[in-house]
Amino acid sequence: MNLQNHKSLKSETAMLALNGLGKTFVGSVQPVVQDVAFSVEPGEIFALIGPSGCGKSTTLRMIAGFETPDNGTIVLEGRDITKAEPERRNIGIVFQDYALFPHLTVLDNVAFAIRDTEKKMRRKKAIKYLDMVGLTGYGDRYPDQLSGGQQQRVALARTFAATPKLILLDEPFSNLDAALRHSTRREIRELLKANGVGAIFVTHDQEEALSFADRVAVMRRGKIEQVGAPEEVYAQPKSAFVARFLGRTNLVPGEAEGLEAITALGRVPLSEPAQGSVLLSMRPEHLVLENGPDSNAVIQARDFKGHDITYWVKVGSAEYQVDTEFLCPFRPGSKVRVVPRAPAVVVESDICAVDTDV
Repeated sequence: MNLQNHKSLKSETAMLALNGLGKTFVGSVQPVVQDVAFSVEPGEIFALIGPSGCGKSTTLRMIAGFETPDNGTIVLEGRDITKAEPERRNIGIVFQDYALFPHLTVLDNVAFAIRDTEKKMRRKKAIKYLDMVGLTGYGDRYPDQLSGGQQQRVALARTFAATPKLILLDEPFSNLDAALRHSTRREIRELLKANGVGAIFVTHDQEEALSFADRVAVMRRGKIEQVGAPEEVYAQPKSAFVARFLGRTNLVPGEAEGLEAITALGRVPLSEPAQGSVLLSMRPEHLVLENGPDSNAVIQARDFKGHDITYWVKVGSAEYQVDTEFLCPFRPGSKVRVVPRAPAVVVESDICAVDTDV
């Protein structure tokens, strides 16, 4: 079954279109990228997410021109750039380590990217780009005098200064601590949107992809498993892999009968009709705990987090995770019912085994 969302792959208005992109490295049997296809609209932020080795960074490098595809095409604004030199693609790149020149001031780092302009005007333009990223007055400093978040904004200002059609970001927030990562992520998203610049970024962090991107593509073993809006891919995963990679989930076997399935939790509603043996994805926050005469579950553990509580609940031989509000009163040892508050999603049909590769 082809798990790609073909509706998301082609668009008459696409700024960037990848079709059938593939790459196999010398000495390798398996291709690192296989038949990758997606499009990016003008001003859209598009995330490539997947585990290490899934091919997302190689895909980014092929778009940038640092790797040459074995097959497939890369089209930017109607121009085939598959074999174009990197400097002729008009694509900006923000590297994971920011790649700032340590011997140049912040202002000169940004001015370096401005071409076809005399030196005096380059510096004036560079000041405007520093203002744009909130670094007014930092032009005379050197990169090692800045925090990680400030260095990242300098790298972004330098990229904007080259007026690219598209910006590529490779694990852009991985070098920042958790608190700075959240604020910087928000600031950079606002900058991209305010300037109408499209971006593709690579990450293995599902929270980062879901909160930062307009659309996400989940990659696995060189292929794209699913493309869609963050809410769509999270709520309606097309496979067990996507369900698990984009957050915590309970994978529950059952027997589907139309819009319901018989499971260890009882009859549960389905998001789409199905028949026969199925594997269901049920997010922990889509389940609630209740008292009742037919309680068939026992709470094994409780993890209080302040704003919510995570429970591990045993039903028969299986254990399920349930995330509830902070006021939920149940304690380990309590007998409860696990009740779905949203329809379950079928991620496998006619199951005989569950693929555990994440």
